[in-house]
Amino acid sequence: MSETTRIEPVVKTITVGCPLERAFTVFTREIGTWWPTESHALHAGEVQQGVWEEHEGGEVYEIATSGARGRWATVVRWEPPHRLVIAWQVNPERAGTEVEVRFTETPEGTRVELEHRGFEAVADGAAMRDGYDPGWDEVLGRFTASLGGG
Repeated sequence: MSETTRIEPVVKTITVGCPLERAFTVFTREIGTWWPTESHALHAGEVQQGVWEEHEGGEVYEIATSGARGRWATVVRWEPPHRLVIAWQVNPERAGTEVEVRFTETPEGTRVELEHRGFEAVADGAAMRDGYDPGWDEVLGRFTASLGGG
């Protein structure tokens, strides 16, 4: 039996100056307004819409201007407005990872905690993790800016 080397998850925490429900809605239902589809998409620069099916078993995907659909993830847990977990698998030819996002009300607005984990399941998991670490900074920066911050 071989042992799997643990790869630390990517963990990011931000605070956005809006109510909990608004932060959750913008993160999910309005993903197409802030996600950097010009660089972080299967049809980069050609994404017409981002879709988040709001239930466990639902999908998260993009729709290109050509009408082509590119699947990003499957919703594993759907607990609005406090928590969601998705099985992230942009490339169907390789193992996926998992992203959990928690939303907590604070006096300043809403704390958003993101944990991207499970890189051990991927053949080049350490390299993948190293790419996602700064990638999530960019993505969450865009999310924050869309809510009037940053």
